[in-house]
Amino acid sequence: MEVKRVFVGAGCNRVVNNVSCGASGLVSFGAQNAVAIFCPKTAQILTTLPGHKASVNCTLWLPNSKFAFKAKQLEQHFLLSGDAEGVIILWEYSLVDAKWRYVLQVPQAHKKGVTCITAIMVSQQEAVFASASSDGTVNVWEVVFPSTRGGDCKLSCSDSLFVGQKPMVALSLAELPGNSKQLVLAMGGLDNKIHLYCGERNGKFLRACELKAHTDWIRSLDLSLPVYVNGETSLLLVSSSQDKGIRIWKMTLQDSSASNKKQQTSLASYIKGPVLVAGSSSYQISMESLLIGHEDWVYSVEWQPPSTSSVEGIECFQPQSILSASMDKTMLIWQPEKTTGIWMNVVTVGELSHCALGFYGGHWSPNADSILAHGYGGSFHLWKDVGIEYDDWKPQKVPSGHFAAVSDIAWARCGEYMMSVSHDQSTRVFAPWLNNTSVENEESWHEIARPQVHGHDINCVTVIKGKGNHRFVGGADEKVARVFESPLSFLKTLSHVTSDNSSFSADIQADVQILGANMSALGLSQKPIYVQASTPTDRSNTEGFDTLETVPEAVPVVLTEPPIEEQLAWHTLWPESHKLYGHGNELFSLCCDHDGKLVASSCKAQSAPVAEIWLWQVGSWKSVGRLQSHSLTVTQMEFSHDNQYLLAVSRDRHFSVFQINHKGTDEINYQLVAKQEAHKRIIWSCSWNPFGHEFATGSRDKTVKIWTVETETSVKLLLTLPPFKSSVTALSWLGLDSHSNRGLLAVGMENGLIELWNLNSRGGDGHLSVQNASPAVKFDPFLCHVSTVQRLSWRNPQKSEDSETVQLASCGADHCVRIFSVTIT
Repeated sequence: MEVKRVFVGAGCNRVVNNVSCGASGLVSFGAQNAVAIFCPKTAQILTTLPGHKASVNCTLWLPNSKFAFKAKQLEQHFLLSGDAEGVIILWEYSLVDAKWRYVLQVPQAHKKGVTCITAIMVSQQEAVFASASSDGTVNVWEVVFPSTRGGDCKLSCSDSLFVGQKPMVALSLAELPGNSKQLVLAMGGLDNKIHLYCGERNGKFLRACELKAHTDWIRSLDLSLPVYVNGETSLLLVSSSQDKGIRIWKMTLQDSSASNKKQQTSLASYIKGPVLVAGSSSYQISMESLLIGHEDWVYSVEWQPPSTSSVEGIECFQPQSILSASMDKTMLIWQPEKTTGIWMNVVTVGELSHCALGFYGGHWSPNADSILAHGYGGSFHLWKDVGIEYDDWKPQKVPSGHFAAVSDIAWARCGEYMMSVSHDQSTRVFAPWLNNTSVENEESWHEIARPQVHGHDINCVTVIKGKGNHRFVGGADEKVARVFESPLSFLKTLSHVTSDNSSFSADIQADVQILGANMSALGLSQKPIYVQASTPTDRSNTEGFDTLETVPEAVPVVLTEPPIEEQLAWHTLWPESHKLYGHGNELFSLCCDHDGKLVASSCKAQSAPVAEIWLWQVGSWKSVGRLQSHSLTVTQMEFSHDNQYLLAVSRDRHFSVFQINHKGTDEINYQLVAKQEAHKRIIWSCSWNPFGHEFATGSRDKTVKIWTVETETSVKLLLTLPPFKSSVTALSWLGLDSHSNRGLLAVGMENGLIELWNLNSRGGDGHLSVQNASPAVKFDPFLCHVSTVQRLSWRNPQKSEDSETVQLASCGADHCVRIFSVTIT
């Protein structure tokens, strides 16, 4: 059995310094406890690296964009990642076969979270890096990389600096011009000053001087390569702060022999700062420029990566160009004007959407033809300069995903797309986009819609099976379940996405009168936009754009290529058609039967009356039943594939099986067939065999049990799988062969790992037997989640001649949605 990664969707952790652009062309970022790697060319997340036990705060490539000019012949690139518990891990990436390897964990970890990591490549084999932490320390390390792949890295701690009660959140390292043995370390933080330290590569760092000018926290620092102008050798430092300003500082190498020259009286001599002394050299610091243009905190500033001026690539120069990113939702590129030398803002890009809260950081690509920002909504924003004679920055596709735990997933009724809901208060639709021109007929998955953007964490979702328009029911941390119906813009987008148009018949589209949906002022209920209403109603007070009462009009459009964040967040909402009132607490789980006639719902509960399961009739949305059995929260429910039974499992360690009979059109008869204490701890999940009345239950007691409904009144235990290493939190049963009752059970665990088990029946009676459960495959940890697997779900099987390829979707507390393809030979 072969398992491959098809797709990973994840959002970026909402912290500064979280993203790094590598000289390899790949981008790293933290997604909960995982380090995720994405390729900007394909807009796909390539892999996630497991190893951290806490949220990843910062990542840094060695070499990153800044040192791309030194990385032309490198075969191994390295990556540092630091987390919220102070642990820093070094990873190795081999360019030849695109394989990752965990190299080492940096010894003597910080006591608190890592806030920033900076590094310089001294040579191709050697780097110096510094890390700052909330515990008030800054550590400087020297690392020597192995010359061969898989070799050992030599790591030595040069110095550990204690900077006091106010920790540092921004660092930058550079070699001093004219004295390459000496390094300068700039740090800034919560005391509004920039501190400069000097030291040798493997020696102690001494405090040299401090620069005072900013009036709020320093958020970002970046030292340039040496700049040679008018016979002067200098180093430039750019700093940004929460005071909304950006400052450029110049450190000029003092010529020792010229000390007796007469000082030229110029304006420059009046704004001189301190002198930095390092070894035998001294550097005069002056403030070069103050850049004002942002209207909110400036979270990051970065010099344009150096470019090589010669063919051999030995000589390189520092372009006079700075990229800044701010919470005002814009990124600016600054350059000095040709004649006056005054720094001007030459490029402005940004998000005009109402929902983006601002940018946490901006980065250059290695060859400076594109710029990447990451924002408050866990989202990426990429612009590429596509102009030939003049700058023309156009938005590009990027990977996207949830920025909080993903609580539930559901496949569309024919498997055309997958829907996921999360505690980031959004519902997202992911689909394979076929007409991707780069590779013949290879599908790449993208987020194509965001049907619900809510004001509460969303806990569960179910897609309505059966005929008619696409509908789903979502349940959040509120007492009502909400029903959504697909708008016309989504149906037309879907016909672009998929190759076969069978499931989107024209008659469905003809019946749908709703084009899209608008967000309400409080962000809870979504109002329809009708096809007839050709022009949006003119709202008189467009002035108060950001006030609570007015929300800009959505413009639903048919997408012909995968959308970018701005379109997703605003223009792909689905209208809400019904609310289902009944539960006394926040909704916890939902399921729909296989004919699309009934929906069952449950809520968080600590008593039997509250824990009842409600049945709703699809279409009329009337409550047609309340099933009482459990005394605590029902954690998952599922209808058997012939819709005869409803299975529920609960925190009270019991499962219940109800028999459901449809009597006439409106009446439902139901009775409890069996209730049994099945496990020693809470039961998290359950799944029916698609070909029979067997089902599996999985629990915190680390076991999975297989049961069968024997008669109308009893359930019998068939077998218990050997205990797993971690709590079982998700199950999904796939039927492979109805004659021999052969199946495949996917098991997801609290540690993020996934296993597949073969289930076969004995003889001709079609019941499963004890001997016939065998492990099929354990997924490689690099493919799996790094935190609890919340839900597993098989896509409708696609059969081929000799082998069967099926797709398995999973979601987890690590903010990730994953799709695997499993080939059964």
